[in-house]
Amino acid sequence: MSDEIRIVIADDHPIVRKGLRQVIEEEPGLKVVAEAGDGETGLELIRKLQPQVAVLDLEMPKLGGFAVAREIQKSNLRVELIFLTIHSEVDLLDRAMDLGGSGYILKESAPIDIVSGIRSVAVGRPFVSPAMTSALLMRRKRSQALEKATQGLGALTPSERAILSMVAAGKPTNVIAAELHIHPRTVDTHRASISQKLHLSGANSLLRFALEHKSELLG
Repeated sequence: MSDEIRIVIADDHPIVRKGLRQVIEEEPGLKVVAEAGDGETGLELIRKLQPQVAVLDLEMPKLGGFAVAREIQKSNLRVELIFLTIHSEVDLLDRAMDLGGSGYILKESAPIDIVSGIRSVAVGRPFVSPAMTSALLMRRKRSQALEKATQGLGALTPSERAILSMVAAGKPTNVIAAELHIHPRTVDTHRASISQKLHLSGANSLLRFALEHKSELLG
């Protein structure tokens, strides 16, 4: 069939490959043309068979999924990449996309997601396991909150900036009070004012912000 989507699977677990192949080939228009148990063989098969889609495990012998993706980029091979992994960290998803990945599927949901993922990337639509959606939304919220807080740094008084720098250095309230020759309650008042100006809330939020901006505050 001219419109058949041809697929190469590279994963070092035979049971995973067998399960994926079975699910994929139950669908009309999808065909697994080859399997590989390591990244090096997978790359050779992709070069030789030129499938539309390659499903790559992130962690494989010889070459991991990211290493295979780098080689594919160097060779300018036209293939859509779906990364298969047990890891739900958003940073890994970012790396996958930076390396030309079109799909990112968690192994725990692969039997459900793999067909939709293949069909999506084959027509140029990125696909991420729905289980990753909450992690992506949480990161977006944290990023927006951090950006808002960073903008608030300019509103701090010199005294507040000095106290925030001391917090970043890991100094507790009583030490800050002693070094600035002020009452600990005054330090607490300053900390509350800083948190309000930076739109921070929750336990240890000021400390987390200070540590994230440590180089800027102490530089």
